[in-house]
Amino acid sequence: MDYLIEHFGLLPGWLLGSMAIFMRYLIFAGTAFLIFYVLFKRRYFGIKIQQTSPKTKHIANELSHSIATAFIWGTVGLGIYWLRKNGFTHIYLNMSEYGLAYLFFSFWFLVFLHDTYFYWMHRMVHHPKLFPIFHRVHHISFNPTPLAALSFHPLEAILEIGIVPLIVLVMPFHPLVLFLFATWSLLFNVMGHLGYEIAPKGFVDHPFWKWFNTPTHHNMHHAKVHYNFGLYFNIWDRLMGTNHPEYENTFNQIKNRV
Repeated sequence: MDYLIEHFGLLPGWLLGSMAIFMRYLIFAGTAFLIFYVLFKRRYFGIKIQQTSPKTKHIANELSHSIATAFIWGTVGLGIYWLRKNGFTHIYLNMSEYGLAYLFFSFWFLVFLHDTYFYWMHRMVHHPKLFPIFHRVHHISFNPTPLAALSFHPLEAILEIGIVPLIVLVMPFHPLVLFLFATWSLLFNVMGHLGYEIAPKGFVDHPFWKWFNTPTHHNMHHAKVHYNFGLYFNIWDRLMGTNHPEYENTFNQIKNRV
């Protein structure tokens, strides 16, 4: 965002940055949609989590709200640019200032911090008084496609990215870490909304891999609503007892179809 604003001006930079966010989403989510819902739909139908196809109106809803999210996140990026220019953030440009070890640490720290933030934020927006305001839009996709990855109400879109402007105020981050984190987060969102179980058989029973969430895990959240709140890892759901009791069985049943 900094480069775009400084080379093209404030408004064009915001517009280009927002379009870049949307295009990145479209590349990842669109490619997944093309593979699983258009080109090889019949080939992979055996691992389709919900054995029905989503309605066209739901797909259109996912795409339209994702476009809005991209421009909202572009606006947040504009705010971070202003904060950095006025000396409020700890974003640094010289990688040698903190070294490669810190670069690696800061990425994984942000990933685990965001996973915690997301779990509790997600549970909060499921409160009966908040759900209609913040989260109902996302749950219109009860049988989601990858295009639902950024399909949020504008207020939820702000909550979703809210940790980034907060964390750069208190902790040093290199722009590369923020870019890699955004890519990691988008990939997990696309996978969670894929609608197809691509994890290998035995994944949820493995002593290490069971701590990572699967497409089945998040798909069940869309279908069952009151379970499976986690994003990247299956840590908080296990600790708080919010995994769906049939999660592992459902995963194994899907894999046993093939």
